[in-house]
Amino acid sequence: MARRKANRGRTPAGAPNPVDVHVGSRMRLRRTLLGLSQERLGEQIGLTFQQVQKYERGANRVSCSRLFDLSRVLDVPVSYFFDDMTDEVRALSPVQMVREPPVEEPPAAEADPRLRRETLELVRNYYSITDPDVRRRIYDLAKALSNRDEEE
Repeated sequence: MARRKANRGRTPAGAPNPVDVHVGSRMRLRRTLLGLSQERLGEQIGLTFQQVQKYERGANRVSCSRLFDLSRVLDVPVSYFFDDMTDEVRALSPVQMVREPPVEEPPAAEADPRLRRETLELVRNYYSITDPDVRRRIYDLAKALSNRDEEE
């Protein structure tokens, strides 16, 4: 019997598995919302910042034990890393790709503007404003400015 070559969960073209990319993006989202650098997170779980970068891009897969450590350091349940996963991504798990190989290469993960550094820092800074009246005025200003752009 011919032995199959391990693809380590990657797509047929060798790109990171979309599930790993999703888990990495959730990791980055939470880390950024907490104001942690990749270096600081790495220190807390015994890794270099380069390894954290690879996890966040989905280039390296996160083991169960590491996911457990991450959930504790980031103060979220393990299920957090799988929240908001689309059906399309679920269908591209490694076992699903073996059972039903994709006809074409899965599209690259789109750059969700909610996951951009600028957005995450804006949200974190917004919630660090302690005065609720000031926070509400900033919210109203942002809303008014976004509506103005639509009218032009």
